[in-house]
Amino acid sequence: MKPEQIISKLKQNQYVFKSLLEGKPQAEYLWRPQSNKWNLHEIVCHLLDEEILDFKRRTKHTLETPLESTPAINPESWVQKHDYASKDYNKTLAAFLEERSKSIKWLETQIGANWNNVYNHPELGEITAKQFLNNWLAHDYLHIRQIIRYQYEYFQAHADTSLDYAGNW
Repeated sequence: MKPEQIISKLKQNQYVFKSLLEGKPQAEYLWRPQSNKWNLHEIVCHLLDEEILDFKRRTKHTLETPLESTPAINPESWVQKHDYASKDYNKTLAAFLEERSKSIKWLETQIGANWNNVYNHPELGEITAKQFLNNWLAHDYLHIRQIIRYQYEYFQAHADTSLDYAGNW
């Protein structure tokens, strides 16, 4: 896919995330499908961090200064390091959606950029700006799938009837 197509899908996903995540009561966004799984609150915090500290930063870096190193990241550690538990769910969701808007505006100015620029990732080797862009969209889809599964499991755990008639998940 061309960069403008990926950017368009990232923009569409902003509305998907908003639709899936807005208006949740605290009991729902703090519920965990399993004790070792993230809740919706942590997923939203993660999406905001990834938007700022990972995908936008690395895409921009690879387009503009690919020969310089970038700060290492560890998204799994951010839950504690960035104190996700202290964050307000609704404010964090609003911040993520605003950051996505900023990312889209910036990306739309980069259509003609050299998407073949290469960053030498210390663990993964050569990654082009286009690969970072593609993986940004793939990351969206992974979390959309995760959120939908979460919502199904939450509903299943709280439904007052059998859901067998709906079909198998």
